[in-house]
Amino acid sequence: MQENHILASQTASSAIEINKVLRNTYALLAMTVAFSALMAFVSMAINAPYFGLWTLLPYIVCLILVEKTKNSTAGLFWVFALTGWLGFTLGPILNFYLQVNGAEPIFMALGGTAMIFFGLSGYILVTRKDMSAWTGFLMTGIMVGFVAAIANYFLQIQGLSLAISCVFLLASSGLIMWQTSSIIHGGERNYISATVTLYVMIYNIFTILLSFLGGSDD
Repeated sequence: MQENHILASQTASSAIEINKVLRNTYALLAMTVAFSALMAFVSMAINAPYFGLWTLLPYIVCLILVEKTKNSTAGLFWVFALTGWLGFTLGPILNFYLQVNGAEPIFMALGGTAMIFFGLSGYILVTRKDMSAWTGFLMTGIMVGFVAAIANYFLQIQGLSLAISCVFLLASSGLIMWQTSSIIHGGERNYISATVTLYVMIYNIFTILLSFLGGSDD
């Protein structure tokens, strides 16, 4: 009887912790998306140049620092530094599409990204599907796509560019499901790490949808 009581207490405690991580993750994700949008507007206003591969250097540095400080309040600073930087790099891209196609592709990409994120996250939250078996497959897909994207930056092969975009779109969608599943099944207890993963996947999906809708393969 006592063992059952202890088990019930542990289960309740675990559920409380999971709900806390989930709540903090979505709250921080909303704030970082808003901050990223603000930085994108700043970048557009000052007509910042397109950074190309140089985007990756500050991103990787911030990512490393987020990982090192994720268990402290300093981790929050680096999360906003990372998402703010990525938002800032969106400015030149958004200005390009505004000049070429107007605002419609941007709003359509925003709507599509929101539908994908809420649809996939909602599916996992409702079904409570365990995606842990997909970890290796999804990580491999992201790494292969990343290396291929760097190579194609120099090769400029149109067909390969489209294939890379499709790989990133599928892998990013899968990782949204995987990260949400990891939280609700107790595999992810750090909301800072969870927020960064979800934000980067949202960023990927938005830029890919924008390239599709805007008629650009770059």
